[in-house]
Amino acid sequence: DFYMAKLASHPDLELAGVFDTDLDRLAQVCAFYAVRGYDTYAAMLADPSVEMVVNLTSIGSHNEVSRAAIEAGKHVYCEKPLVTDMAQAQSLAALAAAKGVALTGAPSNLYSDTVLTMWRAVREGRIGKPVLAYAEFDDMPIYMMQPETWRSASGAPWPYLHEYESGCTWEHAGYHLVWLCAILGPAVSVTGFAKSLIGDKAEQPLHPADTPDFTVGVIHFESGAVARLTCSIIAPTDHRMRLFGREAELSSDSYRDYQAPVFLERYTRRSLSGRRLRIVRSLPLLRKLFGIGGQKLPPVRHARSMAKPPLTSLRNFRRRQEGEQDKVLGIALVAEALRLGQTISRKSSATSAGGAWTRITSNRASACESKSSNLPRSKSSWGFGGMIPAGITDRHGTELSW
Repeated sequence: DFYMAKLASHPDLELAGVFDTDLDRLAQVCAFYAVRGYDTYAAMLADPSVEMVVNLTSIGSHNEVSRAAIEAGKHVYCEKPLVTDMAQAQSLAALAAAKGVALTGAPSNLYSDTVLTMWRAVREGRIGKPVLAYAEFDDMPIYMMQPETWRSASGAPWPYLHEYESGCTWEHAGYHLVWLCAILGPAVSVTGFAKSLIGDKAEQPLHPADTPDFTVGVIHFESGAVARLTCSIIAPTDHRMRLFGREAELSSDSYRDYQAPVFLERYTRRSLSGRRLRIVRSLPLLRKLFGIGGQKLPPVRHARSMAKPPLTSLRNFRRRQEGEQDKVLGIALVAEALRLGQTISRKSSATSAGGAWTRITSNRASACESKSSNLPRSKSSWGFGGMIPAGITDRHGTELSW
């Protein structure tokens, strides 16, 4: 449903059909969205008009569903995490390379205006050499929010038991890892701590019962930088991104708001000394006077930057305040890269491609065709993370090639 909510923002993609192993759920989705349903997943993979499979199944099904699609010669865009086993990930990547198809996946906040704005500031040397990052993913004590009552737009219950059993790290860490690795480069080591702090989050027994609901990872990058990534479903919502250089820092208060402002604070003796004073920390006017908090940077925009919903209802106001993700953005950019023949891997590239794609939600799949052209078709393979299409422009028209 989150993907369907943003599909219309990308008019070059057209939904063609869905599949679900739950036939009642399949009928419900087809009726709600007025789309075609496939009888079987095999039937969808056999459809020659389908070129890309977007795998949004539960984590335990990712490997099987993605592998079947690759074997069928389809490009794959998979929800995070790709898989939970490194050997499986390497096997999928090798298979995709052998089949000549693209293998990539969520999350798409890597392409948000917020991350692009931070990235540009780093590339321009605005903070000096990046040396430290703090990434927060406290996602509130969900067990207090009655998640068993949550329903999607089409009526699907939120899989809260699965969320508890998979754990907040598998579910959430990727949102920060994509920008950390894109900006700071490859990681060379990770030191972690994990703990299950609340064992009675649900009335039903959990399997396993001790999946961590709090984790901390300290990541050492090849560049010499270090990042601390915290995930929990214990503390109230905190989704901040902070990147510290030798001369300044960048900060934004949310990964999920694709147009969240980015602030640059240059370090001075005045600002650093001012932070030690409680009255300065407490009063916004004094904070500004001492330069604490920094200045808001001009955002980087690109052609697919998500438009904010009009404030025509309380629901739209709330969605804007919470920060609305465009989960289709990554799919659209991959399809565009394939069509235009942009390089989408450090090891392989495409010449040009026409496009159709297939989407799977829960145990459901749907097929979309690209409204693009009759461009000649080609295939390409690439791994998770790190790709930004060239030719992005900021609001001043400055071209930024990443």
